[in-house]
Amino acid sequence: GGQILRVCAALSCLRGLPLRVCRIRAGRSQPGLRPQHLSGLEIVRDLCDGKLGGAEIGSTEITFTPGKIKGGTHVADTQTAGSVCLLMQVAMPCVLFAASPSELRLKGGTNAEMAPQIDYTVMVFKPIVEKFNFTFNCDIKKRGYYPQGGGEVVVQMSPIKELSPIDLTERGTVTKIYGRAFVAGALPIKLAKDMSAAAVRCIRKEIRDLYINIQAVREPDDQAFGTGSGIIIVAETSTGCLLAGSSLGKRGKNSDKVGIEAAEILLRNLKHGGAVDDSLQDQLIIFMALAKGVSRVKSGPITLHTQTAIHFAEQLTKAKFTVTKSEDEDPSKDTYIIECQGMGLVNPNL
Repeated sequence: GGQILRVCAALSCLRGLPLRVCRIRAGRSQPGLRPQHLSGLEIVRDLCDGKLGGAEIGSTEITFTPGKIKGGTHVADTQTAGSVCLLMQVAMPCVLFAASPSELRLKGGTNAEMAPQIDYTVMVFKPIVEKFNFTFNCDIKKRGYYPQGGGEVVVQMSPIKELSPIDLTERGTVTKIYGRAFVAGALPIKLAKDMSAAAVRCIRKEIRDLYINIQAVREPDDQAFGTGSGIIIVAETSTGCLLAGSSLGKRGKNSDKVGIEAAEILLRNLKHGGAVDDSLQDQLIIFMALAKGVSRVKSGPITLHTQTAIHFAEQLTKAKFTVTKSEDEDPSKDTYIIECQGMGLVNPNL
């Protein structure tokens, strides 16, 4: 699957290890590389002057020989609604260990199915991943939706010497809930208001005493390509944890349903008692593996994506992961501690 390609390509690039991946997306209705997977592999190749074989749509086997990671400006364009956030996932760990600052111009879908929305990346992923002791700037130039894409995001970051470990094991109590419900293109603002109101009603059944602020917005026409809608809702806790629920609108899907779906995902993430939500879990694994020292993260049930990321991170780095059931006071909570002794990768350029 795409996630295996992203984890392996990034770690291959960082470790200078040649890579061969076979049976890509075997057994799927459309086996082989899709446009977004190909764009991800191509940006990693370009970041490190590597050599990439089998790089075409539908290819079920690729080979990759990495070179030296360099900074500068790099462009990746899925030319579809393929997710820019997934492009960011594969490129970001690499450019942290580049020789100089990097600018990534990523084009495709900003709010796509089967991937984090760009709003999630900015509102949840960014503040949490920066706890590994680096910062990045993410500028949403234009939003793009299914099926055409056409969005553009510019990410700027400077290299670091090494990553610090993180400890995300204290969830704390929820102190505020906020978010944004958006429409773009041909859709009326009323749909965004309906999504927001339905989400608030749903959350209110479980959480009565907190102010909930979900803004209804219409994306400016010059900052969005195509027609789309969706919602993201974030819960912030007393210890600085961020957990979210999100959903996308599509033709024939009632806007109330979109809002309720996002609210239910958020409530489910709050219920399991973890300090990260189900979407963030697997995105932290590669950084934990590269960091120096022991990282610990308390999560809900371990997702298949997280299991996959751990397996390949252990294969391609010297990191060691353990996953244990959390000894919680509250037996109704289904929580786990993901612990990692990171490999402590050092940037040779700094």
